[in-house]
Amino acid sequence: MDAYDRTGEIGSRIAHLTIDGKGRSFDIDDPHLPKWVSENALGSDNYPYDKKLDNDRYHEDLEKLQIELVKAQIYLQKTGKRVMALFEGRDAAGKGGSIFAIHACLNPRSARVVALTKPTETEAGQWYFQRYVTHFPTAGELVLFDRSWYNRAVVEPVMGFCTPEQHRHFLKMTPSFEQLIVDEGIHFFKFWLNIGREMQMKRFHDRRHDPLKIWKLSPMDIAALSKWNDYSEKRDLMLDKTHTKAAPWTIVRANDKRRARLNIIRHILTTLDYDGRDDRAIGKIDDDILGFGPDAFS
Repeated sequence: MDAYDRTGEIGSRIAHLTIDGKGRSFDIDDPHLPKWVSENALGSDNYPYDKKLDNDRYHEDLEKLQIELVKAQIYLQKTGKRVMALFEGRDAAGKGGSIFAIHACLNPRSARVVALTKPTETEAGQWYFQRYVTHFPTAGELVLFDRSWYNRAVVEPVMGFCTPEQHRHFLKMTPSFEQLIVDEGIHFFKFWLNIGREMQMKRFHDRRHDPLKIWKLSPMDIAALSKWNDYSEKRDLMLDKTHTKAAPWTIVRANDKRRARLNIIRHILTTLDYDGRDDRAIGKIDDDILGFGPDAFS
């Protein structure tokens, strides 16, 4: 039994998964990525760049930004201020990698990553937000959520894990809940990482055939392949109902993970007024990569 099977019988072959009017299909078990996917992946979803950011340039800029993150963390510890960021997006959008780029060089005693599993029986009987609140930052902390309460906005209704009434109630209550977070004085960020369909397929294919990445692929990922439009519909509704002045959504074009990570960090750093901030080291945010609200790139 190979690593693919050991993950829990992730799924059988996906043949003839039609993605457009041309009748093109995708088979995740085929070791050879279809040419039309490999050629179009980076430029899918009207992505503004034809090539990835140069790797040397990426690491050079990332090091500068990570130095600034360390400065910001020292400032948080000194002042007791709190920062919290949510990372949302489709499967394989690059949430985990973006979080790692932020967290990698920080003191783990005051920078935490929260990636919760499905609710326990006790948690399922609680107020929906309750299990997330217990992980909120204390004085001087930075907390990064790899998915969050927004599971109920997109994943749960698409996959049938909540009722339509629970979904509607969530969208109604969330702006008030997040207003409380901001009123408490927590610096609060919400990132939606957006990728094109071909890019998602390419990343799923890479995970399927890389023994070091196979753990990232789940049965839910496979099921989501045929629910692209359902995810889009719920995402758009979520952005419309929960993008507020107090807690705005930052939309990140993430077909190129390198550009996405750099601009996410730049946004966080330029929002925080910490001691010794070097704006030249931070650089300018790429407006073609980062936007705000439901109409960011329409």
